[in-house]
Amino acid sequence: MFKRSLLVAMLAAATAVVQAAPLTKDNGAPVGDNQNSITAGEYGSVLLQDVQLVQKLQRFGRERIPERVVHARGTGAYGEFVATKDLSDLTIASLFKAGTKTPVFLRFSTVIHPKGSPETLRDPHGFGLKFYTQEGNWDLVGNNLPVFFIRDAIKFPDFIHAMKPSPVSNVQDANRVFDFLQSQPWAVNMLTYVYSNLGTPASYRNLDGFGVHAFKLYNAKGEYKYVKFNFRTQQGLKGMNMEETQAMQAKDFNHLTNDLYNTINAGKFPKWDLYIQVLDPKDLDNFDFNPLDATKIWPSNLIPETKVGTLTLNRMPKNFFNETEQSAFAPGNLVPGIEPSEDRLLQGRIFSYSDTQMYRLGANHQQIPVNRPLVKVNNNNQEGFMNISERDSDVNYEPSLKSPKPATEHAKAINTPLGDKVLQQAIQKEQPFKQAGELYRSYSALEKTDLIRNLAADLGQVKDAETKHIMLSYFYKADADYGTRLTKAVNGDLKQVQAKAAKLKD
Repeated sequence: MFKRSLLVAMLAAATAVVQAAPLTKDNGAPVGDNQNSITAGEYGSVLLQDVQLVQKLQRFGRERIPERVVHARGTGAYGEFVATKDLSDLTIASLFKAGTKTPVFLRFSTVIHPKGSPETLRDPHGFGLKFYTQEGNWDLVGNNLPVFFIRDAIKFPDFIHAMKPSPVSNVQDANRVFDFLQSQPWAVNMLTYVYSNLGTPASYRNLDGFGVHAFKLYNAKGEYKYVKFNFRTQQGLKGMNMEETQAMQAKDFNHLTNDLYNTINAGKFPKWDLYIQVLDPKDLDNFDFNPLDATKIWPSNLIPETKVGTLTLNRMPKNFFNETEQSAFAPGNLVPGIEPSEDRLLQGRIFSYSDTQMYRLGANHQQIPVNRPLVKVNNNNQEGFMNISERDSDVNYEPSLKSPKPATEHAKAINTPLGDKVLQQAIQKEQPFKQAGELYRSYSALEKTDLIRNLAADLGQVKDAETKHIMLSYFYKADADYGTRLTKAVNGDLKQVQAKAAKLKD
């Protein structure tokens, strides 16, 4: 009898829980029956008046928003950035005052592959940070590798088209990839990074994050310096070789996402130290490369790094779509004290990223909670799809005696120069191969072997002999051992490679 009473009590409690949170329609009205459609009798047709049925099917057919063209596969986490060094001499940006804690959202991603693709595939990995600062949101949208394949935004659509699946077969094709890259010799530097084991990271915790581009910091006096932002993982860099990658894909092709969720939910919070490199504008032309070229690093022996703070990730999103999928990053989201440099790739991204988010999420995407600044937004933007700004002012124009106060001197301090003439020509200091060679020579013997194997697996698929040998000549020009070993690995003609390399400019 005791057991029966206990069972009745448990059932009653369960029923009470269900009744306490009834299933509702989008308008908040309770759903009577979510198991059976309304019909015209036992054998009759389903009725259009079944709002629950119709609404469920309508909403189901609209569950997908446009997939990101790049960086589609991603995982996000919340955390905080704590400044450990005061940078008031460099910038008026409040987040760089020592001791300042700034909430952040970080979205990791792969670049080329679509949503749902295996996370074991080789790819650069996005490192997109949104800082919720006291002056608005700052987005630092970078990668886990310090350089990129191209250096001018006008080539970005071409590059992505070549990297994506063929429009004919819908299959990614190494022939198309290297057919394009043979026209971009400066891509050899990035190829030497991404075909190392860092192109297949063991976890998101074990990769670095780079802003890639040069930016400008300016102080209260209007003085500015060029800077690069480099996040170094405290967990140690760790990639997977070919065998480890294959084993992981068979075991768990969501390993990057699962590791991040499991680790943070277990209270083990990953950390990255932020280092900056600072370059005085008067020294911009003092190098044998262009410091505003995104295919180049700033060698630390020439431009040293300084630690300025630490990033900690400590909370996972409650809902993947609401937060991670709808998170929107744009290099144009800047705050006072930080400006873009004249980097040609960055300049294009300033437009294209914001435009992409407007396409994916709408003109009011920055009102979505994950994108919403902590500070009050006060402007005359209005209406449009999903506008929830709750404006209550009759004044939606400017100037007006009732309009918001003008920008403070803090926000008007921008006074950095631009180039002295308009032109359209290639970067003069190309230097396509030097840094790639230096990077190759910095690798250990095992790292060099893995690099050759990884590269040969894709370059060896190229059927056009001319394309293959042009690419091989680039690697040979970067380093003779590099090119020789790779030529042998893909059964190329070393004499032809050497002849082509001899005609290349340094």
